[in-house]
Amino acid sequence: MTGLGTPEGPALVCGEVRTCLLPTRDAVDEPTAVQLLRLRADERVRVSRHPNRHAVSPDVLTGVDCRLPTATGARIRAVGTVTAHAVLVEGRVLQSTAYFSAPTDGPDRRRPWGYYLVRPGTLVPVGRLAEKSVTEGFLTGHQPGELDIGSIAESLLARISRTHRLLDYDTPLNTADTALRWTAAPAADGEPASLRFTKADDGLRIVELLLPRGTEPAVAAGLCEDLALHDWLLTTVNDKLDGLRIGTDDGTAALKVLRPLVDHLLHLWMPQARVDRALRTTWEELEKDAGYTRQWNTLAQRIRDQLALRNLTRRDALAAP
Repeated sequence: MTGLGTPEGPALVCGEVRTCLLPTRDAVDEPTAVQLLRLRADERVRVSRHPNRHAVSPDVLTGVDCRLPTATGARIRAVGTVTAHAVLVEGRVLQSTAYFSAPTDGPDRRRPWGYYLVRPGTLVPVGRLAEKSVTEGFLTGHQPGELDIGSIAESLLARISRTHRLLDYDTPLNTADTALRWTAAPAADGEPASLRFTKADDGLRIVELLLPRGTEPAVAAGLCEDLALHDWLLTTVNDKLDGLRIGTDDGTAALKVLRPLVDHLLHLWMPQARVDRALRTTWEELEKDAGYTRQWNTLAQRIRDQLALRNLTRRDALAAP
């Protein structure tokens, strides 16, 4: 398959990203990151060092033959494979992504597996694909007997983070995992990329994208990983500062919260570091509406101010006769 919305390409791309703190006391180094993400012996882990350390596992495929979620209750059977991979940012934050592409239509009857295996990461519908109904159904959530792509992403996250001999499971701070579910459809000719970002009552992040025709599914997945990473960072820091009692007792309790944020998270904020240039208008929309970077800068400055104030207070106490 080629790019989104092209004659030979998919009509729809859907996926889910899970994000968590890697369960170790310290960030892991590059060789350890490579070992953690070596999911296949026949492909190497891709590592980049600029503008930050970023490691990506080889893709793994999961065979699927089930109904797709739909908003109307229509029974749309799809067969093929879901692509999944894991990402480790600065040896500190772990993400797993599972996603698939779907064409407008497929054969009227199920074909042998060989037909689908030569189309990795593609779920081919048996008959026609109702794009709008599948988009709405996928974002709303699956019903029994329908594709649960979140379980594929969660399974990969667990495979790396929960039973690995290289991890010490002594995290410097307690954090919550997040999930971001997304769909991407082609934008109208000449229109820039756009997104709609919402949060459901259960905390699930939902992103609906319109992307330029020809956008590769992997590029769309990379954009959503970037959104999920920075949403997780903002949520984590905000939750840690919410209700933090500054100025009580000797400040030791507050310092136990603030120091790990500085040591492990503040330097990770780098939106669009690996987002395709054609898709950067999506971040511009997010900044206009939600002001993610403004909020992050405010939180980061609050942390630094509190640490500076604590140092001044300690210095004054030591200087007192």
